[in-house]
Amino acid sequence: MRHLTTHSDRVYDTASQRSAAISSPIAASWRRCLDVHHLAPEEARRPVQVEQARFEEARQRLQPVIEACAEDFDRLYQTVGRAGCCIVLSDRDGVIVDRRSGAGDDVDFRRLGLWQQNVWSEASVGTNGIGTALADERPVVIHRDQHFLSSNIALSCVTAPFRDHLGRVAGAVDISTCRDDVSELTLAILSQSVRDVVGRVESCLFRLAFPAARMVLVPSGSSVASALLAVDADDVVVGANRAARLALKLDDAALARGLPAADVLLEQRPSGASELDDAERAALRRALSRSNGNVSQTAQELGISRATLHRKLKRFGLQ
Repeated sequence: MRHLTTHSDRVYDTASQRSAAISSPIAASWRRCLDVHHLAPEEARRPVQVEQARFEEARQRLQPVIEACAEDFDRLYQTVGRAGCCIVLSDRDGVIVDRRSGAGDDVDFRRLGLWQQNVWSEASVGTNGIGTALADERPVVIHRDQHFLSSNIALSCVTAPFRDHLGRVAGAVDISTCRDDVSELTLAILSQSVRDVVGRVESCLFRLAFPAARMVLVPSGSSVASALLAVDADDVVVGANRAARLALKLDDAALARGLPAADVLLEQRPSGASELDDAERAALRRALSRSNGNVSQTAQELGISRATLHRKLKRFGLQ
């Protein structure tokens, strides 16, 4: 076996081994960079910079995230920023649209190109946190010499992609640092912090997509992501985030048809009751609740007589 003297040697040697590419996500990414993107690990490559109009379009598309999650990003920066970390938000193509870092660390991050308007896709700069998380559609940790380009091996990145209300990857949240003393434990903690923020970003996007709907949290087993359903005034499911789609086996076609929330959630109907009975019972309970149990007021609100209301209450066991 030949002696591997440089990072570039290691990349070429590892990526050429088919077994390594199959068993290791990093090796698979390195191979993509060589075979698909035609990059060379030894080249002094800078990130592609998009035109101003393209950048403004990307930022505008993620403006709801930037505004709604500003406190989350600020809180995350307050936690890790003083430790030499940079917080980055990118769109689905790897274009950096927002970032936070300390003035003392900006020289290093600017030198590397970890800056707004630059593209950190795999096609642009090879294996890296943002690009590889977007390519693999999963959270990643890319630690120093796991980067494809030799010029980026001083960088450590923890990244997680986030999805829109339809379950499609819409961008990524990244924490990067140039510190050479960062440990695996620290990276694991940072990775969890990123995933927590991504969970809040996805919930925010989902709520913004269905502003008039009721949000229902669905038990999703061992999944750490919040499984959310959007349910309209008729108790029909009009939206489901990715976690809910996976937990309940829902797809776009099923959601487009309209699904009763009771059916999706496998709710048990009282024995012998029909859907009309369920609807009438629910309407009676809501009216009684609004009137604090005042039968006369409830009858007036429903436009029926007290006698009729009493019969209905007795029928549904609501007295």
